[in-house]
Amino acid sequence: MKTISTALTAHLGGETTTLAQLIKITRRDGVIKTLTDHDQDLVVDGLTYRADGAFDFTSLTTDSDLEAEADPVSGLLDSSQISEADLRAGRYDQARIDVYLCNWADPMQGVLQLRRGWLGEVTLRDGQYQASLRSLHDLLEREVGDVYTPECRYDFGDSRCSVVLAGYTVTGTVSLPINETQFADSSRAEPDGVFAYGKLTWTSGANQGLAADVRSWEAASQTLSLWLPAPNPISLGDSYQLQRGCDKRFSTCSGVFNNAVNFGGFPHLPGINKILQYPDRT
Repeated sequence: MKTISTALTAHLGGETTTLAQLIKITRRDGVIKTLTDHDQDLVVDGLTYRADGAFDFTSLTTDSDLEAEADPVSGLLDSSQISEADLRAGRYDQARIDVYLCNWADPMQGVLQLRRGWLGEVTLRDGQYQASLRSLHDLLEREVGDVYTPECRYDFGDSRCSVVLAGYTVTGTVSLPINETQFADSSRAEPDGVFAYGKLTWTSGANQGLAADVRSWEAASQTLSLWLPAPNPISLGDSYQLQRGCDKRFSTCSGVFNNAVNFGGFPHLPGINKILQYPDRT
């Protein structure tokens, strides 16, 4: 149920209104960005909503399936408050979006919330950033409950997995940048493939604070490969923290981590061919 102040209710019921729309973007790291379609900045509830003209609120619509249209979000990403580096780093992925209505002539009357949603994954397409705006309707489409899979369904190191990650985490330094997805560390001596499916977190350099999934580790060349390009250049001397990976197979859980009792998969589950077998009349 939406709440609205008595003063704003009276204003909305009047013959003449002085209304402006506000948008608040809350990133997962807690950083908040605010915009308005008014021609001047507005201070509402202690937040300053910037009037940079980057976003057209009139195009923010919902279709008959209750899903938000994706096109208007590309305009929002053009705001001068939102940097390309932050977009490339994924800092706006799954950011919360709140849209409000206020009386710009008297912001003390409070706001009326028009909608709420979340940004989908931000992508670069045809030289422009684009993202879908996910609504509460998306929550109804999420899978509820566990599923049966041969591989483990737990995240490595979570409370159900119970493996203590501190014992499988190392640190290192880039000794040879190769490209945006690869670099070498001559101090590493671990066996081939041991860091595949792991997670790397940069602790210094242009990517400091950002995390990346590891694609492979080649012991012979002492080279780490990432699944996705680093948002910023990888440089000589950049330091990192590296967490060992798990391929979620029962043999790995049992043989490498001695954690078979907590394995979250069903390795003996029959395949689809077995399930679809039927009696032969002969």
